[in-house]
Amino acid sequence: MAAAAEPAHEAGVSAAVAPLPRLRALHASDLPALMAIENAAYDFPWTQGIFRDCLAAGYECWVLEDAGLLLGYGVLSAAAGEAHILNVCVAPERQGRGLGRLLVRRLLDLARWHRAAQVFLEVRPSNPHAIALYRSEGFGQIGVRKGYYPAHGGREDAIVMGIELLPPAR
Repeated sequence: MAAAAEPAHEAGVSAAVAPLPRLRALHASDLPALMAIENAAYDFPWTQGIFRDCLAAGYECWVLEDAGLLLGYGVLSAAAGEAHILNVCVAPERQGRGLGRLLVRRLLDLARWHRAAQVFLEVRPSNPHAIALYRSEGFGQIGVRKGYYPAHGGREDAIVMGIELLPPAR
């Protein structure tokens, strides 16, 4: 006689699924927590003033949070049928968990909402994880901007990447 299968809760398997972090619009009150992430993640971070300017300009500025804790953020500018991902960042201690992918996909959805036909971004050649993420989401290299980024001991080029967005299925 075959033994009865153990119920999932008795076998140590939980039926509950951890909720995904929440995506929401950035508020000015989020800037101190955002700046803590920005300063921890980058050797040459944006200033708080740059983020304030992005909010004032009406750019799509979004955060990813879990239980009130900021995990990451993204900034998208959209106009004239195209969009530009300006910044995507995940707290260093939270990287490698798919959170950057959630942010990039949200920014792409927002670009579609703005009816952008293409989305562009710049990325440092010294950031292979970001390059791999963008490629896996359909971005391809379309150029190089020489000396685009500040770097220790000089300047670093930027890889320019782009993606064509398909119109929503009807």
